[in-house]
Amino acid sequence: MTFFTRYLDRVSDLLLRIRDEEADAVQKGAALMADAIMNGNRIFGFGCTHSSLPVQDMVYRAGGLILVNPIFGPGIDSLTVRPAPVSSAIERLSGYADILLDNAPIQAGDVLILVSVSGRNAVPVEMAKSAQARGIKVIGVTSREYAGAVSSRHSSGKKMHDFADVVLDNKVPKGDAVLEHESMPQKFTPASGVTSTALLQALVAATIEECLRRGFTPPVVLAANVDGSDEYNAKLWKEYGDRIFYL
Repeated sequence: MTFFTRYLDRVSDLLLRIRDEEADAVQKGAALMADAIMNGNRIFGFGCTHSSLPVQDMVYRAGGLILVNPIFGPGIDSLTVRPAPVSSAIERLSGYADILLDNAPIQAGDVLILVSVSGRNAVPVEMAKSAQARGIKVIGVTSREYAGAVSSRHSSGKKMHDFADVVLDNKVPKGDAVLEHESMPQKFTPASGVTSTALLQALVAATIEECLRRGFTPPVVLAANVDGSDEYNAKLWKEYGDRIFYL
């Protein structure tokens, strides 16, 4: 069996576990999202470096909820930082999360989606902790296995998931990588980008279903390359513009 096949099989197994084991948690998250959408609140998402990518996949996304707003932290918001290890150091800084929240248009009653695979570093821990203290509902995406196998880098000794209202488990192992070989000193090929993104898109699907179940049609982006999308999306931006901050 090739590494190609083994990797896809391993990721497929993790996705099936998510389907079978995370349905209740996803539904709880969807209820929080639907509450925010229907009650006039807002939705935000945050992750550091690679963990920001699943969040970015939700923002202004074809077929996605138009109300998902990213929070970007300078130095940890993308993969453009040079040298790259600086971003890992910044993620460990205590106090930075409050600076980001203080300067974001987020408020009590809103929902914050946080992605941190290990959940051990100061920024995601404090982001979740401070958000909860501000009356913001937190949906955390992490790996319970990974988080349980490493120590916290925060003074509280806690992990990000300890301060989340809903925890979605992306199922990846400690270290994220899922393949190994006797000739390699470490495991290789990470899976969290796939499973975290799938989890968040499943959350979107469940949120849309929950809104429809309540008799409400949620605002969903029409793909920009579909005829009529400019006019359709412009109507949504006009109707929901006070809750959209990426325009």
